[in-house]
Amino acid sequence: MSEKAVLRRGLLDARKRLSGDELLNASRALADRALALPELAAANTVAAYVSVGSEPGTRALIDSLHTRGVRVLLPVLLPDNDLDWAPYTGPEHLRPAGRGLLEPDGERLGPDAVTAADAVLLPGLAVDARGMRLGRGGGSYDRVLARIGAAGRAPALVVLLYANEVVARVPEEPHDHPVQAVVTPYGVTRFPA
Repeated sequence: MSEKAVLRRGLLDARKRLSGDELLNASRALADRALALPELAAANTVAAYVSVGSEPGTRALIDSLHTRGVRVLLPVLLPDNDLDWAPYTGPEHLRPAGRGLLEPDGERLGPDAVTAADAVLLPGLAVDARGMRLGRGGGSYDRVLARIGAAGRAPALVVLLYANEVVARVPEEPHDHPVQAVVTPYGVTRFPA
């Protein structure tokens, strides 16, 4: 088993042990901390994702951004693991999709829509002291980051995690990109550009 796979398994196992109360409290704290980020406070468009299961909760944050008039784009998983995007118009417009995901039921904007975002909330399992993110290994967000880079854009890249998921080092590959900030229920860590 690869070093990344071992780390992923341990982090996912730790998430499974979180209680419902711990998940709810973390979600609220994450929303409060993330909304205080200048990058999100000043954003007109934020690409986000709907958390599922024991992932650090994003729903309160998405709803708050939407209520503030921010255009929130949510991913739609394509058959090849790439991501299309659609605007978030409220929780009543989220539909179950493959792999246990929730996706917006509105108009699809195409994979390049993410390049218009001022900030991108990235799912992850860990971020290290250099700002390198460990994802789930499907490659969907590696494509998103490559697409943003090819468009010459530099939106704020932010990961929401639990405190134990900010680690000393994650294994990295040439296609991996650093993020600018990680938000945990206890605070924000920024990384040099």
